[in-house]
This record gives sequence, C-alpha cells and structure tokens, in this order.
Amino acid sequence: MSDVRAHFRLPVGVPVDLATHGCRATPVGPRHKKAGRRALAELGPHLVDRQQALWAEGRAGGSRRVLLVLQGMDTAGKGGVVRAVGGLLEPQGVALSSFGRPTAEELEHDVLWRVRRALPAPGVVGFFDRSHYEDVLVARVEHLAEPAELERRIQAINAFETELVDSGVAVVKVFLHLSSRAQLDRLTARLDDPDKHWKYTPEDRLNRSRWDDYQRVYADVLQRCATAAAPWLLVPADRKWYSRWAVGAVLSETLDELDPHFPPPTYDVVAERAALLATRP
Repeated sequence: MSDVRAHFRLPVGVPVDLATHGCRATPVGPRHKKAGRRALAELGPHLVDRQQALWAEGRAGGSRRVLLVLQGMDTAGKGGVVRAVGGLLEPQGVALSSFGRPTAEELEHDVLWRVRRALPAPGVVGFFDRSHYEDVLVARVEHLAEPAELERRIQAINAFETELVDSGVAVVKVFLHLSSRAQLDRLTARLDDPDKHWKYTPEDRLNRSRWDDYQRVYADVLQRCATAAAPWLLVPADRKWYSRWAVGAVLSETLDELDPHFPPPTYDVVAERAALLATRP
C-alpha cells in the first residue's frame, strides 16, 4: 500500500493507449465495495489532521496549497469524487471550481485567465471538477481552434503547471478512466430516474457519439502534459467506490509528502494563559 500514487502514475513522455488500461481494475487497495467505503472513511481523520495543519500554515503566511485536477468523460464520477473526498475535509479549507464553455467575458482573455482566478488560496485544498484541459480537449474534438492555437495552449498549460509547482502548489492530476459501457449505463440510468432528468442533456448523447475522438485526444493530452513536476494519474472509474477511495488515498499521500506543521505561536503561551485566567466574565 506504500505509494498508492505509483500504481496510477503514467510514465512521462510515453505514448498512452487507453485501451490497455482496465476501467474496472483494482491494482492496489480494497477489492470490494464494502471494504472500499470503509477504507475511504478511515482516511477521514488523517486527512483532516493534515488539512488543518496546511490551513494553519497558510494563515501564518505560508504559500503551499493543493490543487486536485479531475478530468474524465461525462459520468466518469468527478462530482462524486468531490463529494466523497471533499466531504471528509473541513469546509473552510476546501475550494471547488468547474470550467464549462467559456463565457463572453472569459473569451476576451487568454484561456488560462479564468483558471488563474480560480486557484486555491494558500493553505487550501482546491478541486477542479473539469479544468484548464477543457480548452484543449473540447476545442480539438469540436474543431473550435486552429492546430497552431491548440499547440500553443498545450505548451502554455505545461509552463503554467510548472509555475504552480515552483510557487508551492502541489498539482495532482487525475484522469478518471471510464468504459463506454459504463457511461451508457450511467446515462441511461439518468433517463430512467425522473429525479435525475436534470442531470441529462441531449448534448450528452452528442458527446458520446464522439467517444473515439475524445479517447484519442485524451491519450495525446495525457502523454504530452505529463511532466515530472505534474504527472498524470490514471484511476479506473467503472467502480465508483474504488475511484473515490483511490483519489482519497492519493490526496492523503500528497498531504503526507507536504508534511505541513502547525505554526508556533507568536505570543508567550504561559503568560497569555495566566492573563486569560485572571479575566472576569
């Protein structure tokens, strides 16, 4: 179980063939749903302890923070991961951002403009439910930008992530690897449940018809944007309970590696305690 991240990390600079990666695999950790849910819950106290230390460090002037980037096809479980893992943390130290199609204002700026504005503050664990990669993935599949512009965006993203790491941001990029069959089952389930109709749009069907195109583009991006500073982790996503545990374990290891500490007081604790006890209600 040591270094869970190693089981999911894609090699840097090596071509990615998504078809060779199992979407239902459980390469490390729990093998069954009940054990997976229990293992995720057991991570909670440790995650909170490490998160509180990081939050306190940020409040004291530290610059370190965590950015957890979640990418994957529609229904891959990004929102569920945020709820399951983020729900274990203290809310004040969590930030969530999601990037859909750019607004008119955002289109007036560089593609990373809106991303920079959404970065977590020092001491915070930030979740990107979809991310700056949308402006490459969707743009390539739907032919929304010229090849030269898309190439520029990829180079800009790599430089941006290196900049983040150099400034004290632990960048954790997770691709939730979902099978076509699992996606079909999840989309159908939304249509079969009136309470989930709001989660479905005809655009979901259109995007599914472009499945092979998205798989090719994802494979290319996973290869070209995996760096030593910010590698990609490929997490099997057909089993929701497993992907949620996996991301929780990855976050736990990331916080352990940061090893944040509560800052020392800037006052005389003994004197302050004596003065406090001397006060009257």
